[in-house]
Amino acid sequence: MTNPYNMPQPTGPIPRWARKRVVLPAVAVAFVVGIAAGGGGDDGKKAVADDKPLPTATATVTATATATETAAPEPAPTVTETKTVKVRVTVTADSGGGGSVASDDDGSGGSGGGSAYYANCTAARAAGVTPLYRGDPGYASHLDRDGDGVACE
Repeated sequence: MTNPYNMPQPTGPIPRWARKRVVLPAVAVAFVVGIAAGGGGDDGKKAVADDKPLPTATATVTATATATETAAPEPAPTVTETKTVKVRVTVTADSGGGGSVASDDDGSGGSGGGSAYYANCTAARAAGVTPLYRGDPGYASHLDRDGDGVACE
């Protein structure tokens, strides 16, 4: 009877496939052990052949900043439009001995009592009657912006 725990011993040379099964894992284990031992950690110590001081490199950097002053842009020219107003005045003789003045100027001026009307303050200034006070001929609320009784101030 043969012992079941004893493996049969090969007779003759070991086949190639059997060698690969043993050699390849052994090489892998040796590789891992070599990496672990060799790359264990760098504790900052370096092997130096002699104790001579090493040369050091020094760099100097100089920065220069330049500022350029830009001129402020010139303001745009102001354009003022001038309007010329033509006024035709007719003088008629009155039987009362005095003269009356009638104005035919498109309602832009005159002092004909309460009948004066100015479309805007520019027309009132052109007629030369500004400022207009409440009760004056030609005063209107649309000419008085702040409502204080003085128009075209």
